[in-house]
Amino acid sequence: MPLLHLWQEHFGFISDEAVLSIAEKLGLQPINILELVTFYPMFRQKSPGKTHIRICRTLSCAMAGSFELMENLCATLGIQRPPDGEGIHNPISVSSDGNCSVEFVECLASCHTAPVCMVGEQLYENVDVNSVANLLRNQTSNIKHQTSPHPLEHRLIYKNIGRSDWTTDIDCYLRDGGYEQLKQALRISRSEIVDKVKNSGLRGRGGAGFSCGLKWSFIKPDEKRPVYLICNADESEPGTFKDRYIIHEDPHQLLEGILISCYALNARTAYIYVRGEFPEGAKILERAIEEARAHNFLGKNILGSGFDVEVYIHRGAGAYICGEETGLIESLEGKRGYPRIKPPYFPAVLGLYMCPTIVNNVETLCHIKHIIAMGGAEYARLGRPNNTGTRIVCVSGDVQRPGYFEIEVGAVTMGQLIYEMAGGLRSGRKLKAVIPGGSSAKVLRADDRFKLKQRQPNGSTIEREMSIDEIPMDFDSLTAAGSMAGSGGVIVLDDSRDMVWVLNNINEFYAHESCGQCTPCREGSLWMKKITDRMLRGGGVVEDPDTLKTIGDNIAGRTICAFGEACAWPTQSFIQKFPEEFASRAQKPVPPPLPPEYTPEELVEEESIPTLPMAHDPGWEKAGAKGTI
Repeated sequence: MPLLHLWQEHFGFISDEAVLSIAEKLGLQPINILELVTFYPMFRQKSPGKTHIRICRTLSCAMAGSFELMENLCATLGIQRPPDGEGIHNPISVSSDGNCSVEFVECLASCHTAPVCMVGEQLYENVDVNSVANLLRNQTSNIKHQTSPHPLEHRLIYKNIGRSDWTTDIDCYLRDGGYEQLKQALRISRSEIVDKVKNSGLRGRGGAGFSCGLKWSFIKPDEKRPVYLICNADESEPGTFKDRYIIHEDPHQLLEGILISCYALNARTAYIYVRGEFPEGAKILERAIEEARAHNFLGKNILGSGFDVEVYIHRGAGAYICGEETGLIESLEGKRGYPRIKPPYFPAVLGLYMCPTIVNNVETLCHIKHIIAMGGAEYARLGRPNNTGTRIVCVSGDVQRPGYFEIEVGAVTMGQLIYEMAGGLRSGRKLKAVIPGGSSAKVLRADDRFKLKQRQPNGSTIEREMSIDEIPMDFDSLTAAGSMAGSGGVIVLDDSRDMVWVLNNINEFYAHESCGQCTPCREGSLWMKKITDRMLRGGGVVEDPDTLKTIGDNIAGRTICAFGEACAWPTQSFIQKFPEEFASRAQKPVPPPLPPEYTPEELVEEESIPTLPMAHDPGWEKAGAKGTI
């Protein structure tokens, strides 16, 4: 993958001749190279225009007008694209003079400054959809990022983000007490560090919320094989943009957390798998690594401790599935990002190169530095029991002040987050729904009531009924409310939003991002996308809502990795929470049974979308397609 990136950066695309040349250079078969080029969306097989523009089409950007931006850009450049709803992810469209090209891409991890796009490798935020001339002249709008924290925030990881006197170089970091926790960690035993992390109660901030200390304890203290640490910086969950700012503005904090973790785990090699859409972030991290090496914070015999450790940057190439830890490991090994079956391939047992491996998120690894500074017990006093510490939540969508906020876990309610911290809804609008943990989280309806159990200081538990505004922003409360905290991406939907359109946008994302390894996910995600496409075009039949739910039910729990749940949960929850909107888009009668004389070949030519009656119809079985959806 690094060689593919280098080739594309030099020549603009990866031709058939390039595949042959790279295969020969690496001593591989051409198919080994071609399978990567065709799997990872960022690799191109045809030349783009001299100026290539990638426009984010995922939910927050679509809500802010990214489809209008694409239309206006194409009209200005004279580019013809497929009709709306057809071939959204078709190959790049190039202007007739070859000067410009455009394509839709998935989430660019800047949802709060939507709509966004990349011109070349430069990110452009808050793009004016009605003034594309500025974009074409490479002029960005004057964006003022957040600086001072909100009074309800408790900044720990983000204490340096947005500071006017802060820079990314190591001298600035050292003046602020940087790498003191690494020095402290090297003076205590590895088991003490692991115990501190266990006592802190830190849960992973990447989405699953699994205990970090417990995960670390899976590595045997007397392990004879090499141990690897991987920092998952493949931030690609729609609605999430927290890791971007750590990488771009405080890289040495991340690096210090990685180095402490390596020492605790006796891992001599660490990889930072950074998403391909963060080219500047990768360069910043490379500079930070070289600065740390010059100060003997990494490399041979760091700070005279006798411990050797190397850290490497590895760029992904646009595949969301590589955020799943075993898919990431496969990608890091130079293969397609197909997740592995667990068991037996638990990373802590059989991970990178079949050796013990720990995979942690960017934010999670940053917390390690602060746990060493504060002590595990003191850190655990932040937040709530089983929901300790701080976490960064990202708010986008229909609020007046979208942005990032670092809060004590559970100390802020959903209502405080939306109405006080994010400035409330747009003028004249009411809250309709919230997706609280990135697009894969189940949607919560604004007028629902939730029964949540809450632990009291004396250890007892009481059950309370509460509104959506009263739900504490912590792992357990959001799970009890029927959704999840996920990656912390809160997408707010007001009463102007069409829920069928919202779900269709999400379905398009998951249909595009399925790795294709598991049949239920590969086929089902595409079926769900096609059915919501049909409903939006006015062709929905009365069985469509039930069919959508059935497809979702038959994906969740039937795939190798959690992507099955990620693509099924939105459909299941939107159908459940907003049945009236889906029913109103599904008014046509179910098509009559297929004639018995149909052959399988004719069925293929028809390209019909299956519905439940068809799946059980005798004519369908006679045609050779037996079984149920």
